[in-house]
Amino acid sequence: MKYRKTLVGGLVAAVAVGGVWAGMSVSEAATTAASALAVRGGAPYIYSNVSGTKDPVNVMNTTGVKAFTLAFILNQGTCSPVWDSGTLNDSGKQSMINKIRGAGGDVVVSFGGYSGNKLGNSCSNETVLAGAYQKVIDLYKLKAIDIDLEAGEVSQSNKVLKALKIVKQKNPGVSTILTLGTGKNGLEGDEAKIPGQAAAIGSPVDNWTIMPFDFSDNDSGVDHGAVTVSASEGLHKQLKSALGGTDASIYAKQGISSMNAKTDANGNVTVANFNTMLSYAQQHGLTRFTYWELSRDNANLDYTKVIGKFQG
Repeated sequence: MKYRKTLVGGLVAAVAVGGVWAGMSVSEAATTAASALAVRGGAPYIYSNVSGTKDPVNVMNTTGVKAFTLAFILNQGTCSPVWDSGTLNDSGKQSMINKIRGAGGDVVVSFGGYSGNKLGNSCSNETVLAGAYQKVIDLYKLKAIDIDLEAGEVSQSNKVLKALKIVKQKNPGVSTILTLGTGKNGLEGDEAKIPGQAAAIGSPVDNWTIMPFDFSDNDSGVDHGAVTVSASEGLHKQLKSALGGTDASIYAKQGISSMNAKTDANGNVTVANFNTMLSYAQQHGLTRFTYWELSRDNANLDYTKVIGKFQG
């Protein structure tokens, strides 16, 4: 499988594409209402190092999107979580989160991505890895986390899953999202074994999201609407085989994270492709639909407007 990078604002940024699956509170007094809004919308990624000029609150007001995914949490030293900008207690991130919450939305924080020093590689076991996740959950009062399991951290999948199980035991209200690269017909290579690993420990993953893009060195001519559906149906079969349950219960654990416009492999994901994905996600009851990355959208926010229509 080809792991992906993307050009954002003229820089090469680590890529993960994800969104929110479960409810998030604006305040203790409005948890239920805010949770409903977050569940029913997508959560485009914001890579704040190169986030451009798109203000999240203006985006919310324009598109109907109610949540965003902030990237990325990496490791510094020995099993110590930090933003890739170099510190964990980041006043800029906290200010952004406060503004989004103040406008009636919320955030999910993403761990991992394409590059950098990953917590899954640094933390010696699942207990200390769960502690690293917990530190971020507590600091930012999170209701959902996304583990974007890519590149060298995929080999740590069993440890990551066991750490997520600890997180769920300590925080039953926190939703766990696992974002994975995919082939055109479902998970491939080392990723293909992960549903089975999860099933063996009583899966702690609330939502399994695939990144259906960058399938080869040259994806020009790929119909990203059709191939996304194919990849999601492949994941569906793999999850049902590993986890059991009805079709409806498995679809409710699935998500799609696309990449808007030009991909890293000369593909082109169009607004029409996004609409195909939207129809599929709604018809089958998927619970996530999002994309990388907010600053890549056009001036009219055409891609984000599609995400804003998602009723998960």
